[in-house]
Amino acid sequence: MKKRIAILGSTGSIGTQSLDVISKNPDLFEVEVLTALNNTNLLIEQARKFLPNVVVIGNTEKYDEVKTALQKLPVKVYAGEEAIHQVVQMDSIDMVLTAMVGYSGLLPTIRSVESGKNIALANKETLVVAGDLITRLALEKRVDILPVDSEHSAIFQCLTGEFMNPAEKIILTCSGGPFRGKKRDQLIHMGPRDALAHPNWDMGAKITIDSATLMNKGFEMIEARWLFGLSPEDIEVIVHPQSIIHSLVQFQDGSIKAQLGLPDMRLPIQYALGFPNRIPNDFPRFSFLNYPSLTFEKPDMENFRNLALAYEAIRMGGNMPCIMNAANEVVVNAFLQERIGFTRMPEIIEEMMDKSEFLANPSLDDYIATNSETRRRTQLLLENYQ
Repeated sequence: MKKRIAILGSTGSIGTQSLDVISKNPDLFEVEVLTALNNTNLLIEQARKFLPNVVVIGNTEKYDEVKTALQKLPVKVYAGEEAIHQVVQMDSIDMVLTAMVGYSGLLPTIRSVESGKNIALANKETLVVAGDLITRLALEKRVDILPVDSEHSAIFQCLTGEFMNPAEKIILTCSGGPFRGKKRDQLIHMGPRDALAHPNWDMGAKITIDSATLMNKGFEMIEARWLFGLSPEDIEVIVHPQSIIHSLVQFQDGSIKAQLGLPDMRLPIQYALGFPNRIPNDFPRFSFLNYPSLTFEKPDMENFRNLALAYEAIRMGGNMPCIMNAANEVVVNAFLQERIGFTRMPEIIEEMMDKSEFLANPSLDDYIATNSETRRRTQLLLENYQ
């Protein structure tokens, strides 16, 4: 039987690449639900091609546009955040691929897990904000969370078949982003256009900025902590500029497994959708002859402070990663709008972490309140700064 997929965030980078994978495997997958926040043109185009049961446009003001465009097709159209929370619980869905940006992916993921849906997780902020809650709920509901991030997919692939052999250490690789090797006096002058020029990966704006600040690698460290049950001290980050080795696992006997491949997000997407089977494809193949030298460096946590802040947040636990994430989303948006400079972002995040109320054992309501209050106070700080 075909696996019926709901894609949350279908018009973003991960969403469009997921649909590319699905279109190449029509005998294995079909699209049940598509959601988008604002991109009505692409959502309508996707709906016409894949004919999902349901589409949801997050921006309620654009409902009429989508509804009118699809009125002659057998596609149900809904709008708003609550509609997304409801449709993920449909019995007709086999797997939910969460590719929404940032904190917005948290509640839809929770509702999906609560309804017993397996998750293909591309929204790392879900586990950054509420990893303890999500992993406990998934265990209770016997739901699989399959990673879509290339690094976590690599770790998962290295661990497959090693269930009796616990990992001693996880090594997350990091490209270093567009500013690798630069110092603070250079970073001060870097703007959004510079930060968006990632050397290896084609990603959305927010994750590309997070890659430039190394916050994305901090998020991935926190996500790995929850996905694979290791302490932060057992997760090492290493800069690998070629992005060929996607991550490594070291076992208790000292041996190391690595997963390699060209930087193509369709590979981890396909692995998550098709697991436990590897699906044949015609993607470009890696050759060692094209990459005769693979190099590695220690991450610079002095000039790229966000990675150090992420380690601090997960060591504290509680709602501190939620505080960090909320502040980061606000400052990244401000940087993209050229309201603050590149080096100002980690300064504001650290100030929010220092001055926000810490909760050691937060509930879901606490996470929601923490996110809202941190965003409010970060915006206020930005206004005062300007």
